[in-house]
Amino acid sequence: MCSPPPPPLLRVPWFQMREQHFSSGINKRSLDSIERAAFFVTLDDEEQGMRGEDPAGNLDRYAKSLLHGKCYDRWFDKSFSIVIYKNGKSGLNAEHSWADAPTVAHLWEYTLATDAFQLGYTEDGHCKGDVDRSLPSPQRLAWDIPSEVQAQVCSSLAVAQALADDVDCHVFPFREFGKGRIKKLRVSPDAFIQIGLQLAYFRDRGGFCLTYEASMTRLFREGRTETVRSCSNEASAFVEALENGETEDQCKRLFRLASEGHQNLYRLAMTGAGIDRHLFCLYVVSKYLGVESPFLKEVLSEPWRLSTSQTPVQQMELFDLKNHPDFISLGGGFGPVADDGYGVSYIIMGEDMISFHVSSKYSCSETDSHRFGAQISKALQDIMTLLSTDPKTSSSSSKGTAQPQSKKLF
Repeated sequence: MCSPPPPPLLRVPWFQMREQHFSSGINKRSLDSIERAAFFVTLDDEEQGMRGEDPAGNLDRYAKSLLHGKCYDRWFDKSFSIVIYKNGKSGLNAEHSWADAPTVAHLWEYTLATDAFQLGYTEDGHCKGDVDRSLPSPQRLAWDIPSEVQAQVCSSLAVAQALADDVDCHVFPFREFGKGRIKKLRVSPDAFIQIGLQLAYFRDRGGFCLTYEASMTRLFREGRTETVRSCSNEASAFVEALENGETEDQCKRLFRLASEGHQNLYRLAMTGAGIDRHLFCLYVVSKYLGVESPFLKEVLSEPWRLSTSQTPVQQMELFDLKNHPDFISLGGGFGPVADDGYGVSYIIMGEDMISFHVSSKYSCSETDSHRFGAQISKALQDIMTLLSTDPKTSSSSSKGTAQPQSKKLF
């Protein structure tokens, strides 16, 4: 059973506080300085990163810290916040409304790659180059915080910390194989992973659920995202066949159908033929016209118990992963969107590794991020074992046959 914390009704009291105490004087000037800034920088007093005797646990804490910190040491309304830790490690916390993950990932990958491989540091750890003396010195922002505001700050912080403490983050690199081996089987890596997530969820929860996968719509001006509903009939049929002990040939056939179906759903989403943004537009119009729609009410109230997204890698040309394995990215992640669900973000790094971020809520006894991470690893390996016994794909894999252009994968 799940016992989520009470809903955080923070907007109304904070609106009142801002109207009353931050609309004029020194508070308004200080707040304007922050809100006009391009981004926010947090100098965190903690140490994070893969270190010590528990690198896996440290990764979980690293991700959790970047996601919410102590709640009072992040400015969540900014476009993005750069977090610098005491031991020199860094990371990014991005507010999602202004841009999608690929935009932020592009920025951060480019920053880290150019910093390490083009700009560089001196032997004593300082940045190479000359100091620009014309830059203005930091200025301390002044505030007038009366007891009424302080009380609301404490109340809101308590709610935020309760929400943050409920997030269970698990980050792990999957190194058994990567996209190189998957593509030799003539399978879309994204379809392979998404079907693997369906198998993992079925084993974890004993059934299927509405699944969200983000797809970009960059083919259109100001395009953002569309939804791929990756829990398809074909994917479900494959999972049930595998779990019910159907023959290898039957399971392989159903997997191929599921993979092809997933690629088609992805293409439809990318080209404006998805359904969820259309449903949202209908919802907006219905609210504008004051029309009640039982259909929209039912469809849009269904929970996304499995919310997934692939973080693209866009700066691979800036450095060689083979020669610089220490610079392999673990990508980014997000929290679950349902109280009894999982959030899964993954990044395909090079040919031989896939990194996963899994999140859920401690308050739900039916979910466990570490348990689900183990299910994901086993599901991917089981599918690879199944497909690797196909003599046709094994033959083409051993010869390294290039994939024909007519079957380009997304």
